[in-house]
Amino acid sequence: MYNVINENDLAVLRSVVGDVNVLYGEEISPDYSHDELGGISRMPDVLVRVHSTEEISAIMKHAYERTIPVTVRGSGTGLVGSAVAVEGGIMLETTQMNKILELDEDNLTVTVQPGVLLMELSAFAEEHDFLYPPDPGEKSATIGGNISTNAGGMRAVKYGVTRDYVRALTVVMPNGDIMQLGSKVVKNSSGYSLKDLVIGSEGTLAIITEAVLKLMPLPKFSVSLLVPFPDMKSAIESVPKIIRSKVIPTAIEYMSRDTILFSESYLGKKFPDSKNDAYILLTFDGNTDHQVQTDMQTVADLCLEIGALDAYIVDTDERKKSVWSARSAFLEAIKASTTEMDECDVVVPRSNVDEFIKYTHQIAEETGVRIPSFGHAGDGNLHVYICRDALDDKKWEEVLAHCFDLMYKKAEELGGLVSGEHGIGYAKKSYMRKQYGEEQIMLMQGIKAAFDPKNILNPGKVCY
Repeated sequence: MYNVINENDLAVLRSVVGDVNVLYGEEISPDYSHDELGGISRMPDVLVRVHSTEEISAIMKHAYERTIPVTVRGSGTGLVGSAVAVEGGIMLETTQMNKILELDEDNLTVTVQPGVLLMELSAFAEEHDFLYPPDPGEKSATIGGNISTNAGGMRAVKYGVTRDYVRALTVVMPNGDIMQLGSKVVKNSSGYSLKDLVIGSEGTLAIITEAVLKLMPLPKFSVSLLVPFPDMKSAIESVPKIIRSKVIPTAIEYMSRDTILFSESYLGKKFPDSKNDAYILLTFDGNTDHQVQTDMQTVADLCLEIGALDAYIVDTDERKKSVWSARSAFLEAIKASTTEMDECDVVVPRSNVDEFIKYTHQIAEETGVRIPSFGHAGDGNLHVYICRDALDDKKWEEVLAHCFDLMYKKAEELGGLVSGEHGIGYAKKSYMRKQYGEEQIMLMQGIKAAFDPKNILNPGKVCY
């Protein structure tokens, strides 16, 4: 189906980006064969480091003419194999397209290239008294990757997800054409939203080369609240009650004692409190100290009324850094505690979070496998990790498939979906297919065919 890279292809690629930016065969580091979890592995035939929309356009024109598969990669922090070149071919690395191009204070937008890191954009925005609200846990991910997976993060409860902050995209189509999707306008009812199709498409429809992103005024005050509970059930059950109180926290995270201990060990730093079984971590922000303090006190009082053991105010920079650095390290800490792991990134209605988490504990007991979790209790997005530990290859494959089957089936029963923010990629597409059914999958495949009739852009992902 696809043509193999030959010497002429290499010559064309080198003429576009220069010899130093084209790596072939054994010149490519094995790191490019997998993403963060590493469960899916395949080396690209050639790695091309790109620097501009025009370079990508020229490469895609050649790839389209020759029917060569192309996979786009940012920082490689994904967890479902989206950036793995499962069909080989060309891998385009966009990390050197890392410029912040414009800050438009009148329209509250910032224009960036896809290789800008989330932490760089967040720092830039705050330096200019703005907030870029999407806040995924992996701060070294690229903005292009965030847009491609419609990343959510911890502030989604109040501010929403990445899609809510993308005003416009410059994209290169699979045939090399350059298109502008969307604009800086606040409202748009002008036909189908092609921009929103590209967001969350995991690099299967078009290649993002620039993004115009919406900013918010930076809140002047922020405080966090760490609330211990005697067990996970009472911790999770507090979340719908908090939401019904009409206070909207910026973030509502849940965590267990085991996960906190992993993080303490990984970072070599103590968490403010780790003696209780379950915790809810909340953040409140706003433009007046009175409003922030009032909201925090309302929620603290409510939690204590319904069974919380305490309510610790996290208001100094040192305490905030201690708590949130530990929270941000949960994924790496769990990963460091085992030989291999895989993730179930389900999202369920908030009212069903407790039932789903209890079900994962039941699976862990029945299978004898360690299944730690943490996640965004405020929006029902759960990060559940199946740990291999000492299992041999055969047993690991059996247990992993069994656990995933049970968890995705339970999520569907509870009205949930396969992925809340990490995407489908290669690893989770069979579960999405089971849940959505053939008719919806065929609609997705029709969209893919309209954008990419030769199926050369990130083939084998999402709906194929």
